[in-house]
Amino acid sequence: MKGKIGLEEHFAIQETLGDSERYFPKDVWPKFSAKILDLMKIRIEEMDEYGMDMMILSLNSPAIQAIYDPVRAVEVAKIANDTMADAIAKNPKRFRGFAALPMQDVDGAIREMQRAVNDLGCVGVLVNGYSQIGDADTYKYLDDPIYEPFWSELEKLDVPFYMHPRDSMPCNSLMVDGHPWLAGAAWTFGVETATHTLRLLCSGLWDRHPKLKYILGHLGETLPFCIWRTDSRIARERRGVPAKRPLYEYMAESFWFTTSGQFRTPSLWNTIMEFSSSRVLFATDFPFEEVSAACEWFDNCSVGDTDKMLIGRQNSIDLFRLAGL
Repeated sequence: MKGKIGLEEHFAIQETLGDSERYFPKDVWPKFSAKILDLMKIRIEEMDEYGMDMMILSLNSPAIQAIYDPVRAVEVAKIANDTMADAIAKNPKRFRGFAALPMQDVDGAIREMQRAVNDLGCVGVLVNGYSQIGDADTYKYLDDPIYEPFWSELEKLDVPFYMHPRDSMPCNSLMVDGHPWLAGAAWTFGVETATHTLRLLCSGLWDRHPKLKYILGHLGETLPFCIWRTDSRIARERRGVPAKRPLYEYMAESFWFTTSGQFRTPSLWNTIMEFSSSRVLFATDFPFEEVSAACEWFDNCSVGDTDKMLIGRQNSIDLFRLAGL
């Protein structure tokens, strides 16, 4: 399929590049680092070869969320967003962007979000899970009451929020202690991100802010498969859950799911059957996954042409208001 739009397509700046190094062998790292730093030639050549019209760029993980000092987090977020905006200005037909936000400083995050959306033209925001604040051992999830002003402003700006993974805090990772092969994208990324999302759903966030638009990668971090059971048990044993409605209903109204790093047709069909093809968006997870693998799988998967056009292109045009494409 020609004209695909991908929306979990990462870049790094020198200040955040090292956050990705631990996921790669030493002999692979030089090639990977060249790709993730590049915002022109390398990725555009791959896009052209595999039928991608556009990438919606986002900073690597955990990046801003792992900068303990709130002042420094604000500084680096601005550097990242300005770097991305410069690349978009040079190639506006090929790139758009998600803003990186310093969630350690709620007021600073709101100001940077306003600047990124209103002045830089970002089409959404992406946050890498919880943020560490002040020191390595202090952290907050986004259902914390301190973030209520942030969610209010995001709802007013009316741009999507992408919840991207990061590893769990060490104190929350003991279940895979001694099993390092299960860390990161292999397993713990999904568990961490799905749990964070359930916290938000159960907190009543969408009762207070029903217009929030929320994106999950990797075909929903297993939630499309599991949400019925979660709802079923909560209905029997509510235990004071603040959410007023079944969690599935919030998801059906306010969630979108990308194919990033999950190139498996039965999993795609499960997500479509639960939430419809209008809620699925093509993504590659560049450069942590290969553009070739993502595109070749999607172009040949057993989904009809109409649904393929929705997932590969039109849903992103509609969600991000990509006029003129």
